[in-house]
Amino acid sequence: MIFGHKRSRNAAAVITGAGSGIGAAFAVELAKRGGRVVCSDIDEASAQSTAEQIKSTGGQVTSMRCDVTRIDDVIALADAAHSWFDGPPTMVVNNAGVGAGGLPIGEIDLDDWRWVLDINLWGPIHGCHVFAPILRDAHYGGIINVASAAAFGAAPGMAAYNVSKAGVLSLSETLAAEMSGTGVHVTALCPTFVKTNIVESGRISARSTQLADRLMRWTGFSPERVARACLDTLDRGGLYCMPQLDARIGWGVKRFTPTAYTRAVGLTNRITT
Repeated sequence: MIFGHKRSRNAAAVITGAGSGIGAAFAVELAKRGGRVVCSDIDEASAQSTAEQIKSTGGQVTSMRCDVTRIDDVIALADAAHSWFDGPPTMVVNNAGVGAGGLPIGEIDLDDWRWVLDINLWGPIHGCHVFAPILRDAHYGGIINVASAAAFGAAPGMAAYNVSKAGVLSLSETLAAEMSGTGVHVTALCPTFVKTNIVESGRISARSTQLADRLMRWTGFSPERVARACLDTLDRGGLYCMPQLDARIGWGVKRFTPTAYTRAVGLTNRITT
């Protein structure tokens, strides 16, 4: 075990959903910090694009396709990474995810529920199932699970997304407890709005898409800023990374006055719709 070492430095890193947005930002930032990076994405061309960006600045990187909903793909990713690194990874970022929203419970298509949960929840479950034992056996490393402030925000019309991210948060908390004392740090990333293409690539109603676009423009952080903040949090051994002030305020209010918080969120939704 290497005490006091910053795990984001010189990492052997595996990132899912590395073709764009937060995943690509993690890949680029880890390469800047001296790491070797495996970029994976269900869209192999986008993973290659991120890899080419890193190569252009002299970084060590490779790319491959991975569908995180398929356990065999995640096992293959781990095997390929181990071979390329010539050893186990020291950093895993379970980032792949999609957006969905706009309809209340009972009106959301069940196929949309399954689609969101398969990617947003089962993806990190598969990633932790495969990679956590590898890092535990190495007694060193870091696992970042990309959740969202939606994990505790409970915004109406976002049930499938909220549930998926709440599951990722609970997964991270449980894994952190299990990894205590092993030399492996676990961090759950819970941002609010980040300037990515998740709205365009998700299953979100037109009205919700317009609102999300406006909020991203007005309050959204860049993916690069979010990735840097999260890696710094992991280096400090922090379990939660909430880069934006509104996420931290929402987290505090929800924990201390949950009933009032939920009523206020519901009232705000009725007023604005």
